[in-house]
Amino acid sequence: MSADKKIEEILEEEGVYVSTTSGVSMEPMLRDRRDTIVVSPVSERLRKYDVALYKRHDGYVLHRVVRVLPDSYVICGDNCVALEKGITDGQILGRLDHFYRKGKKISLDSLSYRAYCRYIVWTYYPRVAFRRAKAAAVAVFRKVFGRKRRL
Repeated sequence: MSADKKIEEILEEEGVYVSTTSGVSMEPMLRDRRDTIVVSPVSERLRKYDVALYKRHDGYVLHRVVRVLPDSYVICGDNCVALEKGITDGQILGRLDHFYRKGKKISLDSLSYRAYCRYIVWTYYPRVAFRRAKAAAVAVFRKVFGRKRRL
């Protein structure tokens, strides 16, 4: 298999895409360069809580569906606070089928995984508020005490 193949070509030819993750947007579920994902092509609309692989500009993104609209999706990474609106079925390449952590297969059908998904989606707004409050506190602290200077 050529290293130059695009993910959509691999999904079409092989029927599955397997890779390690890159990035922190899906932490704590998927850890940067440590977990292996298995993505399958989609044949129907995604559902809330599915993890979609889609194309954004020149890159690929693996994020969770937090809302299904009649003609698009609202998607967000588990470790992100920015909602991505207007992701269409045409942009979706595949859906996370399962993943491996330390060689152990993690099923997306397990009760603990489904509870995790709901927790992540349901706590979105409190997480946004916490991050904003933390950023404001850091800004005040820096204004009062200044930045640490390196010697």
